[in-house]
Formats: sequence, C-alpha cells, structure tokens
Amino acid sequence: MDNPGPPPGNLPFAPSPGMLEAAAAIVARYPEPRSATLPLLHRVQEENGWISLGAMRWVAEKTGRTPIEVLGVVSFYPMFRQAPSGRRHVRVCRTLSCALRGAEDTMRALEKELGCKRCETTADGAVTLEFVECLACCATGPVVQVDHALHEGVTPARVPALAAAVRASLSEKDHGLRPPVPGSPEWNG
Repeated sequence: MDNPGPPPGNLPFAPSPGMLEAAAAIVARYPEPRSATLPLLHRVQEENGWISLGAMRWVAEKTGRTPIEVLGVVSFYPMFRQAPSGRRHVRVCRTLSCALRGAEDTMRALEKELGCKRCETTADGAVTLEFVECLACCATGPVVQVDHALHEGVTPARVPALAAAVRASLSEKDHGLRPPVPGSPEWNG
C-alpha cells in the first residue's frame, strides 16, 4: 500500500521570496515580534488562500510564539481558514442573535440553493459554505458574509437572490478588488 503522505493541512510550508520579504518588514514594525502574529497570518492567507499547520509553525518561528499559540489565534478568528476553500467563501453567523433570528433556516436555504452542505465545498470548487461565530452585526441578523462582503437580514426568502449573486460573481475577474460602494453594506476590500 502506498503511503498517502501527510494530510493536506500538515504539508510543509515554503514561503515565497515575496513572503519572506513581507514577513521581515511586518515583524520589524513591532517592538515585540509576538505582535506581528495577526498581520503575518493575514499575509499567509492572502498568498496561499488558507493557513496550514506548516504555515502556523512558520509564523510561530517568526514571532517567538509556540505553534499551539498560533493555532489558538487561527482557530479563534473566523476570517482565518485552516483548509482550502472555494472561490467564494459563504459564512453564516450562528451566534445567539442570528440564531434567534433564523440563521439555521438561512443555512438550510443556502445549502439547497448552492447545492452544498455546511462545512463543505461544491464539487466544482466554486463555493465553500460554513457556520461561523459572531460577525458583529447582532442587530441585523441573520448575517451572511460572502468573502469580505456582509449581507444583513438574510432570511430564507432572500437566499435565492443572494445565491444567484454569488454564482454570478464567479465570472467577475475583479471580484473582491473593487473599492467599497458608498451606501452599500458590502466591503469589497
């Protein structure tokens, strides 16, 4: 039987020369290297799309933290991904306020419309769907975050239009790169 190798999340991390240069600049900005943990994690995810265990070990080395401390940071913040995701990352807040306003029903409607179960990615790799903890819009739940864009008050009745917009965005080359639209709830950063 062939050895399948390490699980995908435990692959060695090989930072690019640009990543090495950026990491040195990021760490140099802080009097304590530990303070560079979040910016380094953002940079790793920006370049790789997710943060592997190998990348967490690398960030730990750069910041003087232990790998378990970095894992604690990555697992605490919902914006960090520990596995590759689809081209669109759809997250439904399930914290109390959103849960009381129907987040579970919204999730079921998204599963149906997107053809994907929670915690999974569509077969074509287009969309990853998951629950997350607080997206900090408690008064306007249920809240759904698509990549960086927040959508408030997403009831099951609004899901078909949101799912159609997600599918349509897959063909947009500049998705997520446009400046914010004044008066829009979306942040396209």
